[in-house]
Amino acid sequence: MTIADLVYERVKTMPEPLAREVLDFVGFLGERGDRARRRDIAEAQTTTLTAIWDNEEDQVWDDL
Repeated sequence: MTIADLVYERVKTMPEPLAREVLDFVGFLGERGDRARRRDIAEAQTTTLTAIWDNEEDQVWDDL
């Protein structure tokens, strides 16, 4: 039996309000993972683009 099957078996016996809480929590876990991935991508982009953004030719834009 898979983890999803085990979760399903437990949740289907719960009262509706508790089952909704489980569903909300599963959604939260998915969003938390998405946020971490977006943060990692943003950090990688910042590292890569720092040399382009931080140069003397564009220094005039730093004070805006």
